[in-house]
Amino acid sequence: MIERHKPSYHGKVKRIREVNIGAAAASSGVSAKMIRHYEAIGLLRAAERRANDYRDYGERDLHELRFIRRARRLGFSIPEIGELLTLWRDRGRPSREVRRIAEAHISDLQSRVAEMQAMANTLRELVSACHGDDRPDCPILDDLAG
Repeated sequence: MIERHKPSYHGKVKRIREVNIGAAAASSGVSAKMIRHYEAIGLLRAAERRANDYRDYGERDLHELRFIRRARRLGFSIPEIGELLTLWRDRGRPSREVRRIAEAHISDLQSRVAEMQAMANTLRELVSACHGDDRPDCPILDDLAG
């Protein structure tokens, strides 16, 4: 970890913490591989580089990585996270845009849950029709074969 000191507006010293990719991964809960991927696709701005070409991540980067991790846990897609990050970075954003993205995501989640429930019901019916014994006939395999 590298620490630099930068004077603040009030003559105090602000500490700017910069960490390498391993420490950024540990701090944010996002793997180093995914951090590189997020940089490559433009979701995360490219990290500053040291003279030895190692990446340096600051507090802002760590906050954004935590934001991405939380959004991924909630099931947001990469494009949705990109939109949300853009809105989060813009302090003057209208909250209606954030709400629109979240409501669309809720609708998508509800559709996927309904599809999964239908799949589970179909499988339940097939399992109940299967004898599960030494006989070779199996309604589950018959259904899968079409």
